[in-house]
Amino acid sequence: MESTVPTARDLARRSQAAAGAKDRESWLALFAEDAVVEDPVGPSPLCPDGRGHHGAEAIAGFYDTVIGQVDRMHFAIERSYLCGDEVADVGTIHLTMPGGHATQVHGVFTYRTDGAGRIAALRAYWEFDSPAA
Repeated sequence: MESTVPTARDLARRSQAAAGAKDRESWLALFAEDAVVEDPVGPSPLCPDGRGHHGAEAIAGFYDTVIGQVDRMHFAIERSYLCGDEVADVGTIHLTMPGGHATQVHGVFTYRTDGAGRIAALRAYWEFDSPAA
């Protein structure tokens, strides 16, 4: 029986579902050992040097300090463009922060596979100072 390697879109949906379910172990298991997470791309309070979170330990730290601190998270993907080993999702992340404050992050979220069924790169393009309330 031949196994099918998931597409970048498949991996993106799994990542979004695991983050929304607050399933840390499932989310981390989606990433290749040498993967990078840039969320957002470039310098921000989440990554002052703008180089992203490289490798399993750094990505776990990103989960703990960002995703793990949110009470609820839901991805509403409006458009998705799959090209080769990459997908670009355009949409909104709906967040409920501790204390009940709701906010939204509008952006473009890209995922690249390693060709072996894991995420090699997650890059999120959104303006840090502009989340919509």
